[in-house]
Amino acid sequence: MSTKYRRNSRAGGREKRIEEDTSNNIVLTKPFSVLAQESDAETVYKAPNLMKRILSLFKNVRPGSDLTHFQLPALFNLPKSTLQIYGEQVYSTSTDLLSMCNKGKSPVDRLTSVVAWYISTKRPTIFGVVPYNPILGETHHVSKGNLNVLLEQVSHHPPVTALHATDEKENIEIICCQYHIAKFYGATVEGHIHGKRRLKLHNHGETYEMNSPDFSIRFLPVPGNNWVGNVNIKCLETGLVAELSFTTQSFLGFRGNRRAVKGKIIDSSSRKILCEINGHWDSTVAVKNTINGEERVILDAREVISGLQTPIVKDSKSVWPTESAIVWGQVNQAIMNKEWEKAVKAKKFVEERQREILRERASKGETWVPKHFSLSHTKEGDWDCFPVQKLVPPSPIVS
Repeated sequence: MSTKYRRNSRAGGREKRIEEDTSNNIVLTKPFSVLAQESDAETVYKAPNLMKRILSLFKNVRPGSDLTHFQLPALFNLPKSTLQIYGEQVYSTSTDLLSMCNKGKSPVDRLTSVVAWYISTKRPTIFGVVPYNPILGETHHVSKGNLNVLLEQVSHHPPVTALHATDEKENIEIICCQYHIAKFYGATVEGHIHGKRRLKLHNHGETYEMNSPDFSIRFLPVPGNNWVGNVNIKCLETGLVAELSFTTQSFLGFRGNRRAVKGKIIDSSSRKILCEINGHWDSTVAVKNTINGEERVILDAREVISGLQTPIVKDSKSVWPTESAIVWGQVNQAIMNKEWEKAVKAKKFVEERQREILRERASKGETWVPKHFSLSHTKEGDWDCFPVQKLVPPSPIVS
């Protein structure tokens, strides 16, 4: 027997549990990058007449409206939770760019590797479909080699996701706390991603802080998705900073480069440009040393996501009942089978159950507390998170 649902509300120091066998409810799906590559194939999980449905969905939404808690029908969902999308950016790779960050002989070399790893986390997407909004307390826990990754939905309003990843062999740690605000602007939806992200190379005593570009969904004149905006990756100890700019084509497509990224690595104390970065985040990115003129490719994005496989469950009895693949298991299965009515009903059941739990908790005056993270607010008003455990334990789900 395993725990089907754990309410981590604390009333009088107690924790309530409902016991149920969950071993048959785990439904894992292909990595998001693989689904994106299959988006033109018959196997893609899309409802028919998708563009017509999208335009119908937004016909009564006013420009400028906040879509953060906009409930989409299952017809517009991928068979994945947002937690899984965030997690896959870290663990779902064919090339171990993360451990390469440790191997640089100089601070510039290491920052260059961090830049390559960071850009690799920005993956191609599928137009018109999005992952599920995670429920409060939902988790996603996966291991890839020595890297163990854990995510938890630590807030519902706003929808805040915390991530902790550790590689004990390489002595690398990642801590992220992020949330998005999506707004509708008529021809586009703009997603602004807030929060703190830190990559720690403990062997070198270096911490890299970074933000995220915005995510743009364009309906007209040519439908498409893209990452857009400026990113700073700074090492607190060395004073080196990478300034990146993600750009796309103009509204009519006459100016600019699609999915382009360019930038530079500078010494913040002297403002001297040490390297120039140029390329496309979905293909190749190169760096040029401004001192000796040497240029090399630091990222082949297609290689990073080639040959990815669906994660496997090594021990179903050890999978937490809050795992995304259990919470959304029936919805996943229905979407993969293209049984849209069944998917709608299954998704509604999950969401109604969540509302019922929230109402019950409120009526009892209980305060929900995350299990794996503690939370705080920065002086700028953003959320920040701190892992409860120093190391993420190995997971029964393996990528």
